[in-house]
Amino acid sequence: MKTILITGGAGFIGSHVVRRFVKKYPDYKIVNLDNLTYAGNLTNLLEIENEPNYEFVKADITDGELMKKLFKKYRFDGVIHLAAESHVDRSISSPMEFIFANIVGTVNLLNAARVIWEDYSGKKFYHISTDEVYGSLGTTGFFYENTAYDPRSPYSASKASSDHLVRAYYHTYGLPTVISNCSNNYGAFQFPEKLIPLAIHNIKNNILIPVYGKGANIRDWLYVEDHANAIDLIFHEGKVAETYNIGGHNEWTNIDLIRLLCKIMDRKLKRSPGTSENLITYVKDRAGHDLRYAIDSTKIQNELGWKPSLQFDEGLEKTVDWYLANEEWMKNVTSGDYQKYYDKQYTKR
Repeated sequence: MKTILITGGAGFIGSHVVRRFVKKYPDYKIVNLDNLTYAGNLTNLLEIENEPNYEFVKADITDGELMKKLFKKYRFDGVIHLAAESHVDRSISSPMEFIFANIVGTVNLLNAARVIWEDYSGKKFYHISTDEVYGSLGTTGFFYENTAYDPRSPYSASKASSDHLVRAYYHTYGLPTVISNCSNNYGAFQFPEKLIPLAIHNIKNNILIPVYGKGANIRDWLYVEDHANAIDLIFHEGKVAETYNIGGHNEWTNIDLIRLLCKIMDRKLKRSPGTSENLITYVKDRAGHDLRYAIDSTKIQNELGWKPSLQFDEGLEKTVDWYLANEEWMKNVTSGDYQKYYDKQYTKR
């Protein structure tokens, strides 16, 4: 039985990856390591928490000695590293949290793997990163795997640093690493500080929807289950020392996306057309706000056979349906009740 460490597995993307691996690979032991900060939520994993091949460990990747102890205890065969602070706005107000989690935390995991893995044969350290490390595009062009890094926020700079360190550990120590850089994810279980769940929550509750600047910034949207599928492929078939870009081929300006969400929500909530658009309010633009992101996914499509499964309209409909059907989940993550759930369910185990 292979033992796979998935860090950040109680978060948005991580929980989709954990559920996929636990259900798809019953011959793997999946260890989910998460520090359960505000965006980590074990209710995301209720359907698999009692599976015999799943184990949760509450731990902080910034604790280097603890990471080595866990590597010694579980003898991991592979690492899928998703744990990170990821919200740009928070990185602007609290950059040191991002330095510790995204840089120091990644180095601690790399060191644990380097020291404890006596034989690298059959091992893989897979680091998940972001397209934001590439900086900002103009109105044309795409990010490629060989695009020069040009991060513009403390968040993207911390992720760029961790990417460089992962590559350095391959070149210096021979550690078998692989990296992927993805575009903006959307889907179920996303913490409502991010644009799509925030807008859904605000529209449903008749709260103003903040839009930075004129809403002209463009993002490439990737359905989270398509991303989990790509992570699965890269972990199993991706070549060591390679980088793979994962994009949804869905470029939308922020304001057009919000207007589409308003139309979908008006229809589903049986409101008069145009009602929710009245909630849109333009606010001062974010510092260092990148104009456009767009990923070229040709490499992963040609080499590993991956492609997005959903058109954006279809994925957005499914996402809205999930949030409307899971009001209790949204209430818990926005009210602080989740910590009470964790204390009740896990502290005595």
